[in-house]
Amino acid sequence: MDTTVTKQIAALTADNKEKILQFFKEIVAIPSMKSYLKDVGERIIREMNALGFDEARFDVMGNVIGRIGNGPKVIVFDSHIDTVGVDNEGWTFDPFQGKQVGDIFYGRGTCDEKNSTPGMIYGMAFARDLGLLEGYTAYYFGNMEEWCDGIAPNSFVEADPKVRPDYVVIGEPTKMNVYRGHKGRVELKVTAKGKSMHAASNHLGENPIYMLLPVIAGIRDLEPQLGDDPFLGHGVITVSDMEVKTPSINAVPGEATIFIDRRMTFGETKEQAIAQIEALIPAELKSKVKVEELFYDEPSYTGFVFPVDKYFPAWAIPEEHPLVQAGLKTREAVGLGKGSGGKWAFSTNGIYWNGKAGIPAIGFGPGDEEVAHSVDECVSLTDVVKATEFYALLPQVIQEN
Repeated sequence: MDTTVTKQIAALTADNKEKILQFFKEIVAIPSMKSYLKDVGERIIREMNALGFDEARFDVMGNVIGRIGNGPKVIVFDSHIDTVGVDNEGWTFDPFQGKQVGDIFYGRGTCDEKNSTPGMIYGMAFARDLGLLEGYTAYYFGNMEEWCDGIAPNSFVEADPKVRPDYVVIGEPTKMNVYRGHKGRVELKVTAKGKSMHAASNHLGENPIYMLLPVIAGIRDLEPQLGDDPFLGHGVITVSDMEVKTPSINAVPGEATIFIDRRMTFGETKEQAIAQIEALIPAELKSKVKVEELFYDEPSYTGFVFPVDKYFPAWAIPEEHPLVQAGLKTREAVGLGKGSGGKWAFSTNGIYWNGKAGIPAIGFGPGDEEVAHSVDECVSLTDVVKATEFYALLPQVIQEN
């Protein structure tokens, strides 16, 4: 590999360090919860226009699209720019003003996942300026992901701009390593129908909460029986929420529902996951307790609806895959050392890119997923800047690999 190119990228990144960090801090300061991307998207579009992108716009769903080039090979840099909400309890500062302590910057979205956007956008511009995007159409895709993994890339391929990439780089936090897969997931609900009655006459009612107790206990004890895989690891299951329909707190409820997050490893299917829950329902309650897969059809903030099942398959591409190898070579070339392909514990848009669509995808981003969604979420500013070099160089390494 020509070290002249890596030095040129490093020099451009160093010269633009303050711009990259200022841009990062500004987008962190703009709330983008509940997949509302308009305000932060407008700020990102301004930055792409200032850097001379060929295209910078919102798509029909309200995601942000930036494009450089018109080549036959398509690479997408995927960065979700929505965040989870903020519970002010426990934060030691305003999560949107942020706080810097040494090299660490704190704030909502600093790790998950506005941290990859500056490096992707500046990296694409640097790659163009150095002639490293010849033969490519390169996209920045700033999207909504928190409430339904994979729906935005599904829309990218099938609705707007209707482009099927050759390669995807996912910017979710990887601690600056190259990741190549993660477990899948299916979201389920179990609903019990009871008979509502005044609490003073509860013997005349049928309490659906009690109907769910053996199911909840069974789920608590089910995990050791779930599948395992040498790379992705063991299946996981959690009761994640509960809803009760009751006329008052002085009544037996008429209906109760639990929600289940089921992380699936290789060798497990959605049908098996559902059957495992159904087997926990006592025989005498089969007619009153039902298991259902969740379905997502909520409109985005633009009013666009893209209905999908809330099933997200496990995925991984082999260590020897050319894209993984290109990622590892790029990481080494920019001075981050040798490594091997790792995996996320949580879920990303990779469940669509590779899990459903079979498009080669890797992950690379600043931050540690263990602080995602947390109080005092944070990231290393040095890594936010350094990631720019990786994103800029990768397209060239792919061509050479």
